[in-house]
Amino acid sequence: MISLLTVSKAQSNLADNLRARRLSMGLTQEGLAIRSGVSLPSLRKFEQKGIISLESFLKLLMVLGTLESVVKTTKPEQIEFSSIDEVLKTDKKPPRKKGWRK
Repeated sequence: MISLLTVSKAQSNLADNLRARRLSMGLTQEGLAIRSGVSLPSLRKFEQKGIISLESFLKLLMVLGTLESVVKTTKPEQIEFSSIDEVLKTDKKPPRKKGWRK
């Protein structure tokens, strides 16, 4: 799938969104850093450049109350059937347990 969103733009958008969420909650950078256990310089670097480790990013999401929704967005889609006829009509194969491309 082709995306018009670049990695650097996504990083910038995530940083902007989390900064806006922090401000809407009335938290200072220092307050969020203390609550999350992320160092203040790391938080500042993230808000300015969008660069942060995954662990620190998840800690920030947890404090800001968005961790669960972000985790849910990465969950693979599951088809829900309402009848056996729908099951029989589908030609979808079960999800693979291993990848096949390098």
